[in-house]
Amino acid sequence: MACEPAWRDPAFPDRIAAALAKAAGREDHASPDADAAVLFLLSPGCGGDEDHRGPCLVLNRRSRHVRQPGDLCCPGGRVQLPLDRWGGRLLRLPGTPLTRWAGWPLVRQRKGMAQLTMLLAAGLREGAEEMRLNPFGVRFLGTLPPQPLVLFRRLIAPLVCWVPRQRRFFPNWEVERVVFIPLDNLLRSEHYARFRLEMTGADGSKIVRDFPCFVHSGSGGRELLWGATFRIAMDFLAAVYDFQPPQLDLQPTIHGHLSASYAGKR
Repeated sequence: MACEPAWRDPAFPDRIAAALAKAAGREDHASPDADAAVLFLLSPGCGGDEDHRGPCLVLNRRSRHVRQPGDLCCPGGRVQLPLDRWGGRLLRLPGTPLTRWAGWPLVRQRKGMAQLTMLLAAGLREGAEEMRLNPFGVRFLGTLPPQPLVLFRRLIAPLVCWVPRQRRFFPNWEVERVVFIPLDNLLRSEHYARFRLEMTGADGSKIVRDFPCFVHSGSGGRELLWGATFRIAMDFLAAVYDFQPPQLDLQPTIHGHLSASYAGKR
């Protein structure tokens, strides 16, 4: 699937939705074990950046007031009951982002329907809180495989959404800034690297591990996309573009360090 500028390809979100549906096949659209949801947000442009007008991935850079400060992440968070269960019921009404989805007539007949509606409600609620995402301006396109967060014993469900009109976002205290990554850059092998992390344990021990990462250079400087958000992005690129990142041991190495407090902030 070619990554053409969205203003030249009005069928772009339809093609994304069709590719995701094909990749999902007959599997359930949301894991029954997922207890958190994130929105894989796609925009027809990179906010106010006039130098790039093609489709972009919209991410948050986590603030120093939360866990995993400085990381790039998709907006979202844990399901809150009973709030998101009620929100999920509202999403079953005509005209919502979910019922406008081409896959809705099939999914509504499955036993996992309630889980999907609850997860999308959680993702939209968190997106509105974190970056003032307008939930009524979102178009739901499909799901990606759930991702485990080993540090927090959590399983997150990635939900792909298209945001055709909203250009400005207003981060709350959890978000340092909103970051736009052009999709065509994600499809270029020269932007990938090996992230060599030295991690300090609570007992002072040192662990060194290598992770694949994507290097984004924007107005806020160099950003590294790695970890669960990187894996979600690679699942999307594989499903939609049949793209695989370059071999890890052949990539340039970027060194980093994580302190014992990295996962402990709230």
